[in-house]
Amino acid sequence: MAGGRRVRTGSSALPPPALKMAAITMRLPVARKAVGPSAPRGGEKHLVAPGDTITTDTGYMRGHGTYVEEEKLIASVAGAVERVNKLVCVKALKTRYNGEVGDIVVGRITEVQQKRWKVETNSRLDSVLLLSSMNLPGGELRRRSAEDELAMRDYLQEGDLISAEVQSVFSDGAVSLHTRSLKYGKLGQGVLVQVSPSLVKRQKTHFHDLPCGASVILGNNGFIWIYPTPEQKDEEGGGFTTNLEPVPLSDREVISRLRNCIVALVTQKLMLFDTSILYCYEASLPHQIKDILKPEVMEEIVLETRQRLLDLEG
Repeated sequence: MAGGRRVRTGSSALPPPALKMAAITMRLPVARKAVGPSAPRGGEKHLVAPGDTITTDTGYMRGHGTYVEEEKLIASVAGAVERVNKLVCVKALKTRYNGEVGDIVVGRITEVQQKRWKVETNSRLDSVLLLSSMNLPGGELRRRSAEDELAMRDYLQEGDLISAEVQSVFSDGAVSLHTRSLKYGKLGQGVLVQVSPSLVKRQKTHFHDLPCGASVILGNNGFIWIYPTPEQKDEEGGGFTTNLEPVPLSDREVISRLRNCIVALVTQKLMLFDTSILYCYEASLPHQIKDILKPEVMEEIVLETRQRLLDLEG
């Protein structure tokens, strides 16, 4: 009441609504653990940036990633210098996949064409999988007929993931694939992780059944497939039968932990191979799966992984 008259109050006189407090994660600095040299003895790489002079010796041959100017061999990309006899080339640290015969790749079908599929393999150009370069369901060996060509979409369709091997490389850099072995073919349930191809270490085999209960396919093209380890190898389907049964929670947790470990290794620029992934998985066990991606946890487990790899090398 003011002067005997009632004063109407607007909405501004109502009590303010309760303020919602946002959760804030506070991180305190921690002392880093001492770790040995990151490169093995005698294995230091010669790193160059674009424009750096690699050598002034005119006896060397110019390879990929280099050019000649004023009788000097100069780098055109940032990367590590590789020498094969008199041939000098620079392997770029970050680049799209350049196919080589015999590489194991994981790809995604993007288009069904006449007698071939187009496959995305993280390369500059789409790769090609010919109908004649694959096993028929059941593994039977015969010439491909018009009925097979009409049934191509029953075998593989757009969006399907496959594992394959590089059969040949065309002059323009495009890659031709084949899936003639029963270990290649259509991929079922799992998780795909895309990384830089330069971080995947070349090995004799890129199919690994890890003791933690999951398997990985480390594609040379930077596509990594993580999936539950099959109880028995099904070879009757010729690489086209996929298990669509529900994946148990324990297997999904292992796959999720492996996925986060691979992301942590990639963030810290550590090479990916079966031993480094397994060591990182074991180092992450004290932490929850979602905490692996926190910067301080990521750095801690990768430092432990790097130290164990150095101890293994001796």
